[in-house]
Amino acid sequence: MKILRFIFSPVWKLWFVLCFVIPFLFLFPFFFYAFKTKNPDLAFKLKRVWTRIIHICSFIYPSIKYTSKKYKLPRPCVVVSNHTSYLDIVLSTLYVDHTAVYLAKAELLKIPLFKYFFVYLDIPVDRKSRTGSHKAFVDAGKKIDQGLSVIIYPEGTISDKGKLRPFKNGAFKLAIEKQVPIVPVVNLNNWWLLENGGFFKSNGRPGIAHIVVGDVLETKGLTEENMEELKQKVYTFTQNELDKFYGKQN
Repeated sequence: MKILRFIFSPVWKLWFVLCFVIPFLFLFPFFFYAFKTKNPDLAFKLKRVWTRIIHICSFIYPSIKYTSKKYKLPRPCVVVSNHTSYLDIVLSTLYVDHTAVYLAKAELLKIPLFKYFFVYLDIPVDRKSRTGSHKAFVDAGKKIDQGLSVIIYPEGTISDKGKLRPFKNGAFKLAIEKQVPIVPVVNLNNWWLLENGGFFKSNGRPGIAHIVVGDVLETKGLTEENMEELKQKVYTFTQNELDKFYGKQN
């Protein structure tokens, strides 16, 4: 069984890369038009089309559940999600129902063509630099002032085998400062399907991606004194959903 997985996993990951890159190259002129005309709504709609192509062609089937009834996300808001895989970013356009920007590592600026997302739309953050982190925080606030939502992964990096890391303060401080709601999201098993790590050592396979969208958490009236409590509330919700999916051993 391990031999079959060793052979199949890299083959499927190569196929996934093709499903990711080829549609992107086809759509890039349209993305670039959206960037140059400063049309973030068009850019996000194109991202959603790109996502559909990727998940259909790579045989990944998202199963998105809401803890209560399905709802339209408040606009603007801060979407706070655990980070288990690059799939977390790819599939996010399927539950974020309006234009949003991503706060992501500055290293993505080094990728040809892909860097234009961060030049014109999304927000790069240099987590090694306090000044860079502060600038990203200020830029995210400006995006919210423009009516755009912000998607943040408060662990700051991809976790190991889906195990939750401690949350950083930035997303919660931003939501409180701008008095906008937080929408907590839990990626349950994306790392099973596309695991971060060596090409031959990590998981890669088609399947069902289970995602849970939690209830909206209002921040109106909250101050920075409430930040730790708010952060802990989202962390506990995320861990509880992971425990329900995996059992207490996760």
